[in-house]
Amino acid sequence: MADDHLPIVETPKNARRMLRWRSEDDTDDFARALAASPALRDAFIALHGDLGAGKTTFVRHLLRALGIEGRIKSPTYAVVEPHEAPDGLAIFHFDFYRFNDPREWDDAGFRDIFAGPGLKLAEWPENAAGRTPIADLAIKIEAMTDDTRNVTLLANTPRGSALLTQLGA
Repeated sequence: MADDHLPIVETPKNARRMLRWRSEDDTDDFARALAASPALRDAFIALHGDLGAGKTTFVRHLLRALGIEGRIKSPTYAVVEPHEAPDGLAIFHFDFYRFNDPREWDDAGFRDIFAGPGLKLAEWPENAAGRTPIADLAIKIEAMTDDTRNVTLLANTPRGSALLTQLGA
């Protein structure tokens, strides 16, 4: 394609980034950088990865970076754990690992949560496919044999692209 011709369909220039977390300190550094981004408010972040990849560990670091204190429980059995940051930001941590009944979605009021303000973090979002909106940012964490993590960041919306830009990732 010639340099003076724009593509007919343009993808965001920050649509995808690859990272490597060599230690839990890298996970914490990334979580702190993400927490500092103004675009994080009202974002929906989908977390993908196998069991033990580090999704919940990342969420714990992010919640700590947002000022959440005390015990941070995994929502594996409760499906959602609500939190409130010191600045009033509502945060909802979902774990759809055991989710298998779409009626649960409607009965639990998840549609209202996703339609309302606040940060939404969802582990195993594929188990609620067709119910959740498109994630602003999808984070795929892959555990490697040397205990590092390969991390893929995919922006699906303008908010997601803003997050990637602000992260400098």
